[in-house]
Amino acid sequence: MQLEKLFKMQKALDAHIEEKHQLQDEDLFNRKVLALLVEIGELANETRCFKFWSVKPSSAKEVVLEEFVDGIHFILSLGIECGFDEKSVLLEEKQLLANVNEQFLLVYEMICSFRTSKEINDFIRLFEAYFHLASLLGLTKKEIEQAYFKKNEVNYVRQQNNY
Repeated sequence: MQLEKLFKMQKALDAHIEEKHQLQDEDLFNRKVLALLVEIGELANETRCFKFWSVKPSSAKEVVLEEFVDGIHFILSLGIECGFDEKSVLLEEKQLLANVNEQFLLVYEMICSFRTSKEINDFIRLFEAYFHLASLLGLTKKEIEQAYFKKNEVNYVRQQNNY
């Protein structure tokens, strides 16, 4: 995955949003953390993995992929807030947990750990855990990257239309 390119695209989108909404001087870190937590919840809701009381299946893969990519936007944005876009961020493919529910919970824990530390190692662990979740959901890095590019364009259009 082309993390450098994704960071660059996210940085441009963040700058555009911050300028349009006059947020250049605001600390948005905690708001972005909360947004990420909400996006992860929306992703879990679309997978329905935790809904033991229901027989309704997961949403279509395209819907799950779009929700997953929303999380990528906020993870990248948080990394930018901490200056990690200027560093070489290398992600390893680690098998963490085999259960989707446990992996969602681990991702939440990683977000909270990163929020507290703002350290690059915790950021990398968060990103790795999130990508492992993707593999458990049947999403490939190529699909994720293409969906990110598409959603990035959608986000610009939304800003132009006063979303």
